[in-house]
Amino acid sequence: MTEIERLREQLKRLRLHTMASIFEDEANKASKSQMGYTAFLARLVDEEVVSKTDRSINARIAKARFPSMKTLEAFDFSFQPSLPAAMVNELAELGFIDHAYNVLLVGPAGTGKSHLSIALGLKACGQRKRVLFTSAMGLLDQMVAAVVSHTLGKTLEALGKLDLLIVDELGYMPIDTQRGNLFFQLVSRRYEKGSIILSTNKPFERWGEMFGDDVIASAILDRLLHHCHIIATSGPSYRIKDKLEKVKKGD
Repeated sequence: MTEIERLREQLKRLRLHTMASIFEDEANKASKSQMGYTAFLARLVDEEVVSKTDRSINARIAKARFPSMKTLEAFDFSFQPSLPAAMVNELAELGFIDHAYNVLLVGPAGTGKSHLSIALGLKACGQRKRVLFTSAMGLLDQMVAAVVSHTLGKTLEALGKLDLLIVDELGYMPIDTQRGNLFFQLVSRRYEKGSIILSTNKPFERWGEMFGDDVIASAILDRLLHHCHIIATSGPSYRIKDKLEKVKKGD
């Protein structure tokens, strides 16, 4: 085994895979440019750090379970001019997570709530935050299953450790008493400890109807709204934007 082969194997054994793949080419470049030993080593370390950072972020994105990749840069604010773009951009700085504030997106279907939720979640993953995206009913069904399997405590503990929990589409399906009580437990567990981004099509005055219980709805809202940014969406559905444009053009 040559010295280069031995060094490559040792780097791989240390899990310095990027350095293992580039050190030979970088050594040739360094020799031609008369780069010093320290600068050469710093170059290799920099590349390894960048590579590991990218892998870490990608792993967090995978664990977050986003249904699709929606970035803030791709959001069309001109189609929803009522949205407070300045507030959304400020939220993208993620200070709300550091202070355990919530974000509630309220409005009709198709007005950008899920897109903004995913975009903010991706920003959080980029800052190495622990993020989970889930539909409201998927989350509640998971908690009901945890009750049946006697693992509710562990489930609440795991959900409580997240830096950001994104709950999508609350209000599209009726919520029974058990699920309402479980959601209250979750919100209480995360209250002033971890942020929730929640999107809903139901205005707050209809949450009692949604949960079938004014008392539990009031208790949930009390905790969600105490430290919260509220974004109201309105206007036509973004999903039919292209169809509307075709109609206007007479296609």
